[in-house]
Amino acid sequence: MPSSIKSIDKSVLEEVQMENAPTPSALDVEFGGTEARKKLERKLLRKLDARTSILIVIYILNYIDRNNASAARLRGFEKDLNLKGQEFNTLLSILYVGYILMQIPSNMFLNYIGKPSIYLPICMMIWGMISVLTGITTNFTGALLTRFFLGFVEAAFFPGSLFLLSKWYKRSELGLRTAVLSCGSLISNAFGSLIASGILNGMEGKLGRAAWRWLFYIEGAMTIFVAMCAIFVLPDFPNTSSRFLTPDEARLAVLRLEEDVGISDSDDATGKGTSGLVLALTDWKIYWLALALTNMVISLSFNAFFPTLSATMGYSPTVTLLLCAPPWAFATLVAFAVNRHSDYTGERFLHIAIPLFVGIIGFIIAIATMNTAARYVSLFLMAQSYAAFICFLAWVSNSIARPPSKRAVGIAFVNAFSQLGNIAGSYVWPKNWGPSYSNSYAICIATNGLCIIMCFVFRQALARENRKFAEKEQEQGKPKGFREMGSTSMYQGIWAVAKLFACPGSSIEDR
Repeated sequence: MPSSIKSIDKSVLEEVQMENAPTPSALDVEFGGTEARKKLERKLLRKLDARTSILIVIYILNYIDRNNASAARLRGFEKDLNLKGQEFNTLLSILYVGYILMQIPSNMFLNYIGKPSIYLPICMMIWGMISVLTGITTNFTGALLTRFFLGFVEAAFFPGSLFLLSKWYKRSELGLRTAVLSCGSLISNAFGSLIASGILNGMEGKLGRAAWRWLFYIEGAMTIFVAMCAIFVLPDFPNTSSRFLTPDEARLAVLRLEEDVGISDSDDATGKGTSGLVLALTDWKIYWLALALTNMVISLSFNAFFPTLSATMGYSPTVTLLLCAPPWAFATLVAFAVNRHSDYTGERFLHIAIPLFVGIIGFIIAIATMNTAARYVSLFLMAQSYAAFICFLAWVSNSIARPPSKRAVGIAFVNAFSQLGNIAGSYVWPKNWGPSYSNSYAICIATNGLCIIMCFVFRQALARENRKFAEKEQEQGKPKGFREMGSTSMYQGIWAVAKLFACPGSSIEDR
């Protein structure tokens, strides 16, 4: 066949393909073209980032109110309440009983009412009041009740926040936003210790009250104040937010997510009922992710005992609390870098496995020596493993993309089930295993390793699903559609992580 005929046939074929293929510009016409849409999208993201940033402050207070018992322990909390044996550990673990029970119903209710700007701050006010009440308890029973109800109400915040972010951000944007949100917990570990140190040192005996009681009063009052401010700042869902978006921005917010996964939130016709519960509980991925995260949470249980582990270096209570801050500040920087790069490359598994492996090195160092410098370095290596936890949460949201009713239940179920790890973790660090806590660290190594293996198996399963998607599209002659995130091939993933250090400015298309 003459080359001229071949070129004509090729040009005709290209024209037909171009006519049939949906072009981005066709979708951008209503926004004034591609460039106008990009400009509008940047403006939308700036608005969203500004409003959702208050979630970081709320999460800091959420963690401070949850973990202030560990700081209070250094200044007479156990003695004043006459706690014996495992009663302090029981106070820590009972919080997660209420936390587990409430998460799924809370997210289902949040999806039903569609008003996180009202629901989340009200829950926050209630847990702030309960935190204040902890300061007036006089015995184990009173403290047990306040801790249980504190977990019951706090359960609304974290899964609700993850669900809120997943309603606004595309999957490629979610890892960074989840990281920024979750950095609140890391910041709280750093600055919570500094705040606790100041209160415990300066408020002893004021108005005849012990310093640890003032710790609960002051931090609870801070929570209530921020909650009142959050009512006017937090956004609702795209279909229910009109107070801060223009009509074009509201339309674009919905369209972005529809393009990302191929289905609109509004397409979930039965999402107001129990269909999301049924869809979530019949998906094997939910259970696998929940079990993997539970193992990770057990390995991260050192968080609740961080002041105790820091105290094994032999310093005074004040210095001990101050030494808790730098490891968590370092962990915050690592988590931000790891999750930003995970979003950039579209890879999840290695961004989870590598921080967990580095955490294992920290556990081994802590087992191997009681040298002060080495043990302090080990605390840095342990703390940075939280980067894996944050990336895992983004992976959960990515893997349960639609419908939103299923995603609401799925996120809550995975997070709630994983809190069994916190209950178990409360008993992983008994006093009689100190000061070396070798047995505790060995448990953390085992659960960390199992989590890495489970994440690898999950990555392989996602890769297999993506191959099926590709084969089906090829058979039907359709363009490339939805793909599970985090299933990049192992070689591509290693190459992407290596480029974080070698060529941080490389193109995402190179992954």
